[in-house]
Amino acid sequence: MTIKYTKDHEWVRVEGDVGTVGVSDHAQHQLGDVVFVELPDVGRQLTQGKEAAVVESVKAASDVFAPVSGEVIEANADLENDPSLVNAGAETTGWFFKLRLSNPSELDGLMDEASYKAFVEGQA
Repeated sequence: MTIKYTKDHEWVRVEGDVGTVGVSDHAQHQLGDVVFVELPDVGRQLTQGKEAAVVESVKAASDVFAPVSGEVIEANADLENDPSLVNAGAETTGWFFKLRLSNPSELDGLMDEASYKAFVEGQA
């Protein structure tokens, strides 16, 4: 299992050829209380770096970008019913969708956990 992060504060946890995607714990802290999440439809083809979902909080609405390319195979229905799951567990129960990676080499361009932590601290 590998977890990678983007500079836009998404994470992807890869198991085999399936990636589970969400926003980082840092991002949910920045957003504040999440009140709405729009998830991609199952079967949708996503392209790395392009809009994949929308998250709205009491502060703002933000696009969530696909950290890697692939086909959406599952959306987190629990999140649509209870968007606060993002705040409760951004990197666990608050995942957004799962996709089947179409180009696993795209992971090479993402940050590991230590690099992401240094990136976030550098932004402060």
